[in-house]
Amino acid sequence: MPVTIYKIVPRELWQNAKLAGVFRGAPIDLADGFIHFSTAPQAVDTARLHFAGVENLLLVAVDGDKLGAGLLFEPSRGGAMFPHLYGELPLSAVLWEKPLPLGSDGLHVFPELAP
Repeated sequence: MPVTIYKIVPRELWQNAKLAGVFRGAPIDLADGFIHFSTAPQAVDTARLHFAGVENLLLVAVDGDKLGAGLLFEPSRGGAMFPHLYGELPLSAVLWEKPLPLGSDGLHVFPELAP
């Protein structure tokens, strides 16, 4: 079964990546040395904890099977295994991108996610 992972990214940063043909990461990714991703069950908490109230975000779905050995699942918050990509994200691995708007409650409204 394919592994779909998700990246929450500011729209402008993603547009720059599309122009460059590759996503090298957000500032936190560059500082940590890998690109942070979430699984479907982790994505909502990631948005709540790290992007609270932030507008103009996109949710990008990625085919983890296309990332090779650079994709590792490593322990993070509370020991949960999070996907981390050591290297650049080739845009050929992207399945789709969708807006991640803020709801009236101030939380992001997610599309249905594949596990």
